[in-house]
Amino acid sequence: MVVGILHGQPWSSDPKLSPGERLTQLAGALNFVLGDQDRKPRFLDQVLALLKAFALAGAREEAFAIRDDVRFFADIRAGVLKLDSQGPTDARGRIGSEALDTAIEQLVSAAVAADEVIDVYAAAGMERPDLSILSDAFLEGLTKSERPNLQAELLKKLINDKIRSIRKSNVVEARRFSDMLDEAIRRYQNRTLSTAEIIAELVELAKAMRDAADRGESLGLRDDELAFYDAIHENESAVLELGDETLKAIARELVVAVRESAAIDWNLKETVRAAMRAKVRRLLNKYGYPPDGQDRAVQLVIEQAELFARAA
Repeated sequence: MVVGILHGQPWSSDPKLSPGERLTQLAGALNFVLGDQDRKPRFLDQVLALLKAFALAGAREEAFAIRDDVRFFADIRAGVLKLDSQGPTDARGRIGSEALDTAIEQLVSAAVAADEVIDVYAAAGMERPDLSILSDAFLEGLTKSERPNLQAELLKKLINDKIRSIRKSNVVEARRFSDMLDEAIRRYQNRTLSTAEIIAELVELAKAMRDAADRGESLGLRDDELAFYDAIHENESAVLELGDETLKAIARELVVAVRESAAIDWNLKETVRAAMRAKVRRLLNKYGYPPDGQDRAVQLVIEQAELFARAA
């Protein structure tokens, strides 16, 4: 069944292949599996079924005969899951199905071979990038790829990882980039965008995220002040009526106000939230923040304040 799914893609699991040749085989197969939205889940399911059967077969001669193929398929599946992975646990801290599947693969891989795990970045012909940099040279190189499906998935993962990092400090910015990524992926999955076009969109999104890191310096705001500035900047009428300088002043005062409550456990004290909401409203009223945008602004400021408090 797995071999049938890979029909049309040359592959070899020959253990005599050099590391470079083996990486080429893995990269080609990864690119093939990722190239079809229907093919990927079928491949994941069928390889998992094969791995479970192989684990049960133990040292039987039939299992031994296909061990190289099994490990090859397991490495491809592990590469796909590595790209799709959003974390090892769910909201309650339970181990997710992907983590369990990967654990099975690791056991099987250990039984059939003992060399290193596939590095999907190397397989795609990419150097592992520094997410804080994402240089133009790195991003532009993605538009000239021999394995576009694989590189599109890698770029999506890089952006997702960066968004998760931003989410720890800036609610509004993380939400904005997440919405942009979701929209691009939706259009790609609906086949409105080709693989080349989704790569181009993701490259532009990555550049926007990189450039956004410098906004605080250009505005004269620290990172914590910038996060609150973004929260109150969401309202267009506030921007028009108050202007940037007033919004910056509000942001700086919000940081001071939140810092006074940072030592209190917000998860346990609803009264802290209520007091903070009242304090934020008084501050917004002091500067004449438009009433039509206050509810939304207060909500975003409270979300940002909780992040700020947890990090303090």
